[in-house]
Amino acid sequence: MTTPLPLEGIRVIDFTQVMMGPVATQMLADYGADVIKIERPQGDLSRTSFPDPAGLLGPVFCSLNRNKRSVVLDLRKEEERQFVLDLARTADVVVNNFRAGVMERLGFGWEDLSKINPRIIYAVGTGYGLEGPYAHKGGQDVLAQAMSGVMHRRSNEDQPLYVHATTFADYSAGMHLVQGILLAILQRQKTGRGQRIAVSLLDSMLAAQTQEGAAHLMRGKEINWGAMPLSGVFPTSDGALVMVGAFKTDPLGSISRALSIEHLGKDPRFTDFDAQVRNKPALQAIFRERFASDTTAHWIARLEAEDLLCAPVRSLAEALEDEQAVINQMILEGPGEIEPMRLVGSPIKMTDAPVTLRIPPPKLGRHTDEVKAELTKSLAAE
Repeated sequence: MTTPLPLEGIRVIDFTQVMMGPVATQMLADYGADVIKIERPQGDLSRTSFPDPAGLLGPVFCSLNRNKRSVVLDLRKEEERQFVLDLARTADVVVNNFRAGVMERLGFGWEDLSKINPRIIYAVGTGYGLEGPYAHKGGQDVLAQAMSGVMHRRSNEDQPLYVHATTFADYSAGMHLVQGILLAILQRQKTGRGQRIAVSLLDSMLAAQTQEGAAHLMRGKEINWGAMPLSGVFPTSDGALVMVGAFKTDPLGSISRALSIEHLGKDPRFTDFDAQVRNKPALQAIFRERFASDTTAHWIARLEAEDLLCAPVRSLAEALEDEQAVINQMILEGPGEIEPMRLVGSPIKMTDAPVTLRIPPPKLGRHTDEVKAELTKSLAAE
């Protein structure tokens, strides 16, 4: 007998697009929820983010929309809006990541939908929050990096400000949105009532800096884990490695032995942590010179022999091809609408709920007729 997935029986109306919302609803879909993706006639913006031979089914869209059903609606039409209201009567969760006020203008706000379905869980993802001076501003990952202080914080002050290449704000806010939805489902089991959940890119980025934020709020000090004197990224003769000199009684002694040099702690510039911080440029110049003299594999072996935390700096291609990624089932494969799918899998591993490609990322509007027929049958049975 097949074990039901944990979210089977949960219906989600998904108005989200681009990344923050879709990464959340994909997680719900992966674990069994019936996610009905409402798309405008032009489709989710991520369908056209980058030109692709597959047209509206390129890798960017496919990466965030497996195991969902696509329904195309023109919400300027009264009958299409009525369809959404009828669907909401049967739904457990509604998710959107529009600017504040958009859903209300459509007649699909929290107050509107909770009146017709008091059990509905209404999840909203925004850039900056539902209230306040920035509530109506457009939110985006890079803007959240800037507004939250994340972009300003670098390992060294002489580094130029830069945009992080990975969309940390979108992904973390999406995961917070999932957490909020699951918590609300659990609370509904106790109260019988739904509720509104709000997550913002800004708040997620502030929360990610919880240690640094507490140090500032309570002591007026800044913690910068990337600026620690015994840690850093160092070029080697054939690549680069990262070393974290921490969690040991005498990390500098261990580093010195790994580098086959005299204990650097005997140098008056590096005798204790404060001295190492003051003289970090000189200390790391010694590290860089030694690491550049041999290969990454050589130095990884030397550092690991001293039980020092270290790793090679990999490209994404190398990381995805690593045996560990395969063992961890981080490559999800299966048939697609027009070509085989190879996608990044779920980071959550459950013995009774493996993630599979049950529904390939859908063509635009693939399930419109199907979902409308189901709803008509459901309403007729009432």
